[in-house]
Amino acid sequence: MSTPHPPPQGLTTEDQQQFRDAAAPAGRLIGIDGGTKTLGLALSDVRRTIASPLETIRRTKFTADATRLFSLVAEHGVTGLVLGLPRNLDGTEGPRAQATRALARNLNKLSPLPVLLWDERLTTAEAERMLIGADQTRKRRAEVIDKLAATIILQSALDRINRPV
Repeated sequence: MSTPHPPPQGLTTEDQQQFRDAAAPAGRLIGIDGGTKTLGLALSDVRRTIASPLETIRRTKFTADATRLFSLVAEHGVTGLVLGLPRNLDGTEGPRAQATRALARNLNKLSPLPVLLWDERLTTAEAERMLIGADQTRKRRAEVIDKLAATIILQSALDRINRPV
């Protein structure tokens, strides 16, 4: 009698080269701005040059959140995840960063997709400034801030990943 094999686990890294090596060479990436109430999502094009807002998942239970995320992964042919790591301005990590690392570990248990942790300092503030500059109402800003922050996270990662070494 054979024992069932656990699903293949993904890799979590902050190293761009290690992420590039682990991710399939072609395919979209999803950027994630992981907040306590929502997961803002952004999607890259297949050439991994442009990030666009995708969706905001209202967080309920991890299983439900992960099910929605991985249905989008399957739908869009995603080959890697870029998860914003909320460090403090001085570079230290607080409770939100630890919660983000826990989220990455939990995603790794469910999927072989590599996860790149990306320094997201000030991305939400940048997204807020962009929305105010675009004269968006407070209500509209609240609706789109998380997926716009995810777009900024993903775009900065794409720009760095695609830079010649």
